[in-house]
Amino acid sequence: MTDKQARGFFATRLRNYFLTGVIICAPLAITVWITWSFILWADSWVKPYLPFDYNPDNFLPYPVPGFGLLTALLLITLVGFFTANLIGRSIVGFGESLLVRTPLVRSIYKGLKQIFQTVLQDQSNSFKKAGLIEYPSPGLWSLVFIATDAKGEIAVKFRERGLDMVTVFLPPTPVPTAGFLIFVPREKIVPLDMSPEDAAKLLLSGGLVAPDYVPKIVSASGETVPVATKRGKFFSRL
Repeated sequence: MTDKQARGFFATRLRNYFLTGVIICAPLAITVWITWSFILWADSWVKPYLPFDYNPDNFLPYPVPGFGLLTALLLITLVGFFTANLIGRSIVGFGESLLVRTPLVRSIYKGLKQIFQTVLQDQSNSFKKAGLIEYPSPGLWSLVFIATDAKGEIAVKFRERGLDMVTVFLPPTPVPTAGFLIFVPREKIVPLDMSPEDAAKLLLSGGLVAPDYVPKIVSASGETVPVATKRGKFFSRL
């Protein structure tokens, strides 16, 4: 090996080591930074409203990060606990009755409450499946999150035209928090087995991070059986 080849080999190894270090350190550092920023953000909102005697920052020589976040989680849990009984529901109902009588505020409150109820309730299936639709033109496919069946007036108008429509959310890459609400015929949606989390990773990475997938087939008995692999190729033993 010549000196030039040795230097090139050494430089390649160094570059590979550096890229490996970035792959390991960057996600860890970003995760720690986001978590720490969220804790400080929660503390900045909650701690100023704590009574003086209950704020440990007033007695200790150093601040206690996360105390505000823990307090907020505890209060939210207590609110949910008290709301589960008759007295709590009565108090919440009285507060809601005041809000719904207030112009402008009632529209914001009703909209936000409906969104949180739809997304967080256990019986909701919203955004728990991902799929593919032909968009923005035939032959081009986009990844979407399946929300729910069309509801209300929109569903009635579709049924009058003999259409069975599904509401999907089409997020852009690499920021999936914004996007388009689209109504798609049910038969034109290709459901995916991947989880919404894996679909979000695929979007955030611009298609670079694809989840592992083992194709499945339906056996003669009607069961879904994973396709076995041999020498890197898929084949069926049925």
